[in-house]
Amino acid sequence: MVNQPTVLLRYADAGHLYASWRWTDSLHTAEAAYFPQDGVDAAVGALTAALPGLGGGPGAAGPGELAGIDGVEAALTTGAFSGYESELALARQFTRALLPPGLAVRLDEMYAAGIRPRLRIQPSPRIAQIPWELLATEPEDIRLIEIADVSVLAPAGVAHAPGRKVREWASSRELPIVAVLDPRVPGFRADSRLGSVLGRMNGEAPLAVHVAGLAGRLRPAVSDPVQAFRRTDVDRDWLGGVLRGGAGRLLYVGHATAAVPESGEGEHAQLHLACTAETEGFAPVLRGHRPLSAKDLLLGTDRYPMPSRVALIACESGGDLRFTETLGLASAAILGGAELVTATRWTLATDFAVERAGGAGRPLQDAVVAVDSAHDAEDPVEALGAWQRSRLAAWRAGGSVADSPVLWSAFSTFDTSPAVMPG
Repeated sequence: MVNQPTVLLRYADAGHLYASWRWTDSLHTAEAAYFPQDGVDAAVGALTAALPGLGGGPGAAGPGELAGIDGVEAALTTGAFSGYESELALARQFTRALLPPGLAVRLDEMYAAGIRPRLRIQPSPRIAQIPWELLATEPEDIRLIEIADVSVLAPAGVAHAPGRKVREWASSRELPIVAVLDPRVPGFRADSRLGSVLGRMNGEAPLAVHVAGLAGRLRPAVSDPVQAFRRTDVDRDWLGGVLRGGAGRLLYVGHATAAVPESGEGEHAQLHLACTAETEGFAPVLRGHRPLSAKDLLLGTDRYPMPSRVALIACESGGDLRFTETLGLASAAILGGAELVTATRWTLATDFAVERAGGAGRPLQDAVVAVDSAHDAEDPVEALGAWQRSRLAAWRAGGSVADSPVLWSAFSTFDTSPAVMPG
């Protein structure tokens, strides 16, 4: 949007939760609010219990792993995300516990006037996984994603780091698209913990059709779109080489393993490429495979120069903000030169797992297509918001498993482009 009003909303933990916000057209004026600890902790606990694999049930997944089928079924069939009314109640709990009333009034006034501002949020570690897009007004059912275009405000120490070489979209949009799509992880079978995320691919699958439309721009170059998936040659050496050759975007779809927040070591978050055990790096070897860690990326910004726009579609790939020191995968991409990074707040479920839970279609593939298409748009945050609004409409209309916000509200976008970053 032209001249879109923008508000910066920041949170801080100090027993209770404190919030401050400023509009970018009056940065000298700040407003503040606080929220009692009990209400915040209750909202966070309710979210934890609702997410796949994170509530400690029989299918509970480890940090950053794909949730097991049992965990997905619990989230989609018995948890708060299993139906529209229970999810709406959860969203209203988030609103009461976290959204400053003064800001809510201003946003409602803009909504009534037909103005949709840009809301940029910097959550504290305690509330880093909150799906802000779902926050709902009472007694009406109007969600925050319908009122504002929502994105994440990267910490100033990351966005304004000394020596950061930003690759601007305006000058790189025509460069190749680097795609790492469900790579084969050495030492892990297709049906194992680090096996296939997307399942068996064919030319009619939504993501294969999308890849076919990228012909001529895609790296690796393929004659058949199916050849872009489950490759054994997309390791860190290949990735570094193709990035150094010049790229406009990076799309990663696969596995990530997040560090445990209690460790305080976000730099140990990992992406799983086709790297063998002989590959050099900071992460320990898993069977026949060495993961690519955020530390590898942080200390190798010249070896892995990130393009302007990066999508990391993997479990809890955007878990940086759960740490006091935000040095995970998304931050590594920003420090490596990315202007905009879309990542996920929590574990994702495969299309196969959703199908086992009673769903239909290819919702994960559809989500990948939506994110990648948005990254080709002039305003990715607005484009992703439009997609999320379409998913919300489907969820309202039918409340089906495939439309659950468990998938589509997992995505968040860090936007550091000059037009939206405060100085």
